[in-house]
Amino acid sequence: MNPHRDINDEEWQRIAPLLPELRPRSELRGRPLANTRSVLNGVLWVMYSGATWSAMPRRYPSYQTCHRRFKAWYESGVLKRVMEQLFGAASEELCALMEARMRSHVNAEQKSVEAEKAPVVAPAVYSPASPQPLPSSPFAFNSPFKHAA
Repeated sequence: MNPHRDINDEEWQRIAPLLPELRPRSELRGRPLANTRSVLNGVLWVMYSGATWSAMPRRYPSYQTCHRRFKAWYESGVLKRVMEQLFGAASEELCALMEARMRSHVNAEQKSVEAEKAPVVAPAVYSPASPQPLPSSPFAFNSPFKHAA
């Protein structure tokens, strides 16, 4: 696979009709949409590099915006059609990477939901009846913060 580069004008002309954000909005309230071409370039950068969303270069819109649109495009199938239009047969490799990343993201979400459902274990509490006395100083153990006397 070639290293990432932003899409050129000819490629943009081919895929622009596939992206739903370019259609006019009925309401003109709220924050204006980030430039869709820049968002797509940011999404492609993350897909190519394999980096985390928060590591995106500043030349792209915020990583939150890019990730939100990535998820919407992925779930609606728009991203797959864009990739096929841009890369042809090579799009299968990128789509496979994209699906693997989405699966790992979903698995991480499932783990966090399961962790929330797990029973909470109360921490051990000192009581005078416990057999082990507390140290006289909070730094009595071998701490790297203990001051040498």
